[in-house]
Amino acid sequence: MARAEINLGPDGASGGRAVCAVRPGTDVGRHAKVLAHLRDAVLSGASPSPEVRSLVARSWQRVRAQGVDPEHGEPVGPLAADEVERRRSGSPLQRVLPELRAALTSVAEDARHVMVVTDADGILLWREGSNRVRHRADALGFTEGADWSEASVGTNAIGTALAEGAPVQLFAAEHFVRSHHVWTCTACPVHDPRTGELLGVVDVSGPAETIHPTTVALVGTAVKLAEASLWRQHEVRLDALRGVAAPLLSAVPGAGLVVDDHGWVAAVTGMPSIERVAAPRADRPLAVHGVGLCLPEPVPGGWLLRSADGGSTTSGGLTLTLDLAAGRPRAVVDGSARWVHPLSTRHAELLVLLARAGARGLDAGALSAALYGDRDHLVTVRAEMSRLRRGLGGLLLARPYRIADEVDVHVPPLAGTVLAGSTAPGIRALLEAGG
Repeated sequence: MARAEINLGPDGASGGRAVCAVRPGTDVGRHAKVLAHLRDAVLSGASPSPEVRSLVARSWQRVRAQGVDPEHGEPVGPLAADEVERRRSGSPLQRVLPELRAALTSVAEDARHVMVVTDADGILLWREGSNRVRHRADALGFTEGADWSEASVGTNAIGTALAEGAPVQLFAAEHFVRSHHVWTCTACPVHDPRTGELLGVVDVSGPAETIHPTTVALVGTAVKLAEASLWRQHEVRLDALRGVAAPLLSAVPGAGLVVDDHGWVAAVTGMPSIERVAAPRADRPLAVHGVGLCLPEPVPGGWLLRSADGGSTTSGGLTLTLDLAAGRPRAVVDGSARWVHPLSTRHAELLVLLARAGARGLDAGALSAALYGDRDHLVTVRAEMSRLRRGLGGLLLARPYRIADEVDVHVPPLAGTVLAGSTAPGIRALLEAGG
């Protein structure tokens, strides 16, 4: 079974973007002074110098637009202890803390760093490492329950890793808030290997003079180990579900599957074996390629899916029709039965863009440009796509975002529809082209 992975190259690059904040042999003291001058120039109205990394320039632009004060960036909060505990108990990262501690805590203590683990909102859930550095971090509000998203405290490795969806290392005045300039931070997002969902961020932070390029690889490796552990735990649960599946499927006429809560298939009957379907929900049918629409029924540890018409696997492919007439748009899915899903205007725009993109799909940056005219709304796009995928399940795929190959898509001409007045550049271009 495939799983999501983060791949760091030998130069500390991910997705073609340089992660390391300094090169080996750099005079870090001098570099810190240069960065401070460059930041002050940008705050005075100058355009970012080419010496400012593009990742940092993008973040500075975002946080300035969000109104973050460059002179006072202490986070709001922290959250109450009971809320922090609630988030901890609900986080899958709690199950991989032993791996993260083994890989990073002792190193952090020796190198005068702290290791922190956040949730997907940037809320610090766990913090361990050097006592001396923890006391210094307290003065910045870098404590359990604090919000270290970009909107809260400006450019920082945690918040910027969340915004960029990639590993980040920041040094000195690359941080937006002046009080953070004496720090260096290295962060890497953690994804659920079953779903690709962002679970949070692992960060190692310490005094600016302790920066080292190898920290990027160290944190990235720790995250890979944590994700591998989550995958092993998933396989154990799936094996247990297979023991439940056999007697259930023996009573199913025609096609049927037993899957876990995330759609991973434990067993099938009356159809070719497949690896995964969309995550089931009790309130709607689920589209399964080669079967059509299936009815989800809860069973211990997962779901039983059986054909909505009780027939065989010869129902053919699926058709997705976008109804964009006056009123609220909707997606109509036809298979062995009909399923109608209401859409917001934004979700209708996303589906039109993905339909026009075809099999090549679009990444978050391209969707951001098509919706907003720039690539700075990655977090918003990912959140919208996550909500849309929850509604349409396996009809939509990720990395890049695209409509599944087996789905036949019908999109009406946009003139005269609810999207005729859209301000999204990508939709406007389609309207002007008569699409």
